[in-house]
Amino acid sequence: MRMIDAHCHIFPPELITNRSTYAEREIWFGELYADPRHHLASAEELVASMDAAQIEASVAIGFAFNDPGLCALCNDYVLDAAARFPERLLPFAVVQPASGEVALREAERCLEHGAFGIGELQPDGQGYSLEEQALLDPLMALLKSREKPVMFHVNEQLGHAYPGKGANGVVAGYALCSRYPENKIILSHWGGGLLFYELMPEVRRTLQNVYYDTAASTLLYDERIFSAAMSWMPNKILWGSDYPLLRQKRFRDYVLNLPLTDDQQQALCGGNVFALLGLSEATP
Repeated sequence: MRMIDAHCHIFPPELITNRSTYAEREIWFGELYADPRHHLASAEELVASMDAAQIEASVAIGFAFNDPGLCALCNDYVLDAAARFPERLLPFAVVQPASGEVALREAERCLEHGAFGIGELQPDGQGYSLEEQALLDPLMALLKSREKPVMFHVNEQLGHAYPGKGANGVVAGYALCSRYPENKIILSHWGGGLLFYELMPEVRRTLQNVYYDTAASTLLYDERIFSAAMSWMPNKILWGSDYPLLRQKRFRDYVLNLPLTDDQQQALCGGNVFALLGLSEATP
């Protein structure tokens, strides 16, 4: 079984070494990572984790800061890591949409240097809503023209509170996807539950180009969400761990023991990512 992890975070040494400084400057980063027990992983640690878990490649993501300069710092590190670990790390780039032309220039720079997409963007942490069309239009137009995907953090609006749980859920996610039906959009964390509304034909038609990743799934949902989702949208679910939040090997073992068909497992664990990113299945 070829395993591609569609959602992993890595951090440059500057952020790891000076965690407390940046946690004070950036509220969202501080909420998630001020506690030193919450691990900040390097590229080398991610690759070692992949080796231990027999994962072929991972989508490598930085952190979507409010400060565009810190986004660029993350992007430089992620792109360099992908160059050092070719065919193992598939880089995505983070931008601050509220920075206007700065975000567009950074997105273009990163795409030209090999980024496969943009994300994971954090609307709550970066100070905007997914329903702000004027703010998002330029970035979405650029990505549509380049045929590149964008990943947004979306979470469920019910249940327990936890660090990083924001206000952008199914309503905001659906509003976003409705405005940009031709864009390739990844909604992380099962889209906050938006996928269930695809059982409505009109919603399914609107969300034809929307994908959902499984990041942090074991902290949020019963395992039956996998078999339910794969039964009606087998080509739209991307297996992603949210490493280092979840351990890759443990999550790999978990997903391979789910009651899915071989075809469903292959699509979930790699085939869907290959198709979305335009990769040959012969070479990730």
